[in-house]
Formats: sequence, C-alpha cells, structure tokens
Amino acid sequence: MAEKKNIIINIEGEGLVEDVLTKEEQDSLTPDAVIQLLREGNQRFVRGAITLRNHKEQVRKAVQGQYPKAIILSCIDSRVPVEDVFDRGIGDMFVARVAGNFVNEDILGSMEFACHVAGSKLVVVLGHEHCGAIKSAIDQVEIGNITRMLAKIKPALDLSADFEGEKTSTNETFVHKVTENNVRLTIRQIRKESPILKTMEEEGRIRIIGGLYDMDTGQVDFLEEPA
Repeated sequence: MAEKKNIIINIEGEGLVEDVLTKEEQDSLTPDAVIQLLREGNQRFVRGAITLRNHKEQVRKAVQGQYPKAIILSCIDSRVPVEDVFDRGIGDMFVARVAGNFVNEDILGSMEFACHVAGSKLVVVLGHEHCGAIKSAIDQVEIGNITRMLAKIKPALDLSADFEGEKTSTNETFVHKVTENNVRLTIRQIRKESPILKTMEEEGRIRIIGGLYDMDTGQVDFLEEPA
C-alpha cells in the first residue's frame, strides 16, 4: 500500500516528503532490518522505480539532528550514485568515498563516529565492477599521490595471485576477482584496526558487510558470509 501511495505522489509530481528518522526509530532498528531496507531500495533502483523526494522539505526536517541507518564506504566513481542506488533520502545514510573503497584512519574514525556516536546499525563496503582504481592497481600505475593510494589496493592483487587466466586490467573476470578480494580485505582491516567497531559487531549492535555494484544492471550483491 505504501509503495502504491508513493507512485501516486510521484505521478502528481509533488514529491514524497518522508519523516526524518528519529533517535527512537533508529534505536528500534536492527542491522538485519537495515540490510533488508537497502535490498528493497536497490530493487526499486534496478526497476527504475526510485522514489521522488521533496529534498527541500527533507533538508528542513533534518536540521535538528541526524540518525542515519548505515554508513556506506564507496569508491569515488561518478557512475555509482550511492543514495540513489539504495533509494535513500536526506538523513538516511552516511557516505564515505575514496578511490578503491579502502580504509585509512580518517575513514575508520568516520565509521566509528557513524556507529558509536551517531547510532548507525550497518557498515557496508561497496565495491563496483569496472573500477578504475582496481584497474590502475593491476596496471601498476605510478604517478603523484596516486602511487601511494594504489599501494593500499595491492594486497587484493596479492590475494588474487592464484587466479587462473590473464591477470590484466582488460580481463573483466580478473578485475572482478580483485574487486571482490579488495572488499573482503577492507572488511578484515576494519575489524582489525577498529576495536570499537569489532566489539560493536560482536555484541550484535552493528554488522559489517560488503557489496558489489554491477554497473550494467544497477544490482548490488551483498557479501554477507564471513570476510
């Protein structure tokens, strides 16, 4: 019924004004419930049924505070519009972006703020197909600060050394393997280098998962098994 109402509002062109999440509503969410919300939002994105929102009103409603459901670590790639991919609005998610979706102390601190301070229930490391950073790491590109940045992706290349086939950036199967390994290694690094997040996950207060975004379809496949 709710989805049908949203469609009617969209057709009329008025835009949907959602209530910004309150602290009480955030507290009532579970990590698994947030995963399900992201799944459902992504399916709307895949179908082209993304919700039309009245951002002007949402901005006003969010002025007094924020209680996002999740923090997403994504690549900077302009072809991955994170909020749209999960059909989320203003105040719904924290989004951190860096080429190659790896973590450093700044991003780890941002994740700790999102979860430990602001109450988010989920950490998602979101990799994507056709990733330029992954391909550059495979090609061993060396230029300026890009060199040091790509060094942080190299462990995913090492983990992919057993790949049987052409290990080049033109082999999309190999690029996929490195991309997935990079997501898994980033999750392991989060647990290793953030005792705060690791403890929160062990206590069931949050979950830390990975996902792969398919640019050809818009589909996000979650990697929920142990990383």
